[in-house]
Amino acid sequence: MPVTIGGSISFCGRQLSTDDLKLIRDLTDDFPSLSVTQLASTICELLDWRRPNGSLKTRECFSFLQELHRRGWIERLPVLRVTSPRGARAVAVDDSSQTETEVSGSLREFGPFQLQLITDKSGRRLFQQYLHRYHYLGYRTPVGAQLRYFVRYQQGSVLACLLFTSAAWKMAPRDQWIGWDDSTRRANLPMVVSQSRFLILPWIHIRLLASHILSISVRRLSDDWQSHYLVRPLLLETFVDPTRFQGVCYRAANWIQLGYSQGRGRMDRYNRAGGFQKLIFVYPLSRHARSVLCRPSQGDHDGTSGDV
Repeated sequence: MPVTIGGSISFCGRQLSTDDLKLIRDLTDDFPSLSVTQLASTICELLDWRRPNGSLKTRECFSFLQELHRRGWIERLPVLRVTSPRGARAVAVDDSSQTETEVSGSLREFGPFQLQLITDKSGRRLFQQYLHRYHYLGYRTPVGAQLRYFVRYQQGSVLACLLFTSAAWKMAPRDQWIGWDDSTRRANLPMVVSQSRFLILPWIHIRLLASHILSISVRRLSDDWQSHYLVRPLLLETFVDPTRFQGVCYRAANWIQLGYSQGRGRMDRYNRAGGFQKLIFVYPLSRHARSVLCRPSQGDHDGTSGDV
């Protein structure tokens, strides 16, 4: 085995034992005809790597296996068949996401606004198209827990998109503000949720809309997240690119600015920095959020995240 970084490795905050690692190596050696996805699902079944709602952590395990191979912990992964192309998938664009007639005015003219949780395939496709065409970061398939929303106004048309995902694995300003050490962070990270994308469609020009959407979304998200993942979030976080925005709408909606990120992606657990710094904002969903987040582990949680 090549020299590795550190003497141990963990998955979603759970330390791998020698037996766990042996099981993973044996499966990759004994079942070379399995796809990586099938292998990830099998490992999750055998090691009981599940979310609080019982679903397998297959997506996270898929990425985890690739990282194990990169670090030299397993050797046979490259011979396994991958059933779909690696990397970001192309988003198929059609007329449903074309630019529409400009809308301008005040909140009073167009409200009330509805937050629609997207659960159907056609809604997900339209959501992907909007982000692909109109968000400066485009669309990437998120890893881990995730909820997507459309914001609609009284005529029913979509005016904004919101994506919430699992939180960043480690972030010094946030962790210091909460008061986390490493073990408590690993245990309670599932109670932090990231607002990974926020897009107001470019033909929408309604005054104070952004801060209003932030206000109505935080009231709705807690219940939806608990319903889907059996974990009630206590803190929201987001990142703002200061070369494009100053976070005015977050400040207006009473989010707290904590400082700057270190310029790494949210899945960068091995300090392979290569990005640029972003402003960090958080929003407590309870007045006791920090004290509860600092309590010792109350059970196994899902502590993974996707990319910004």
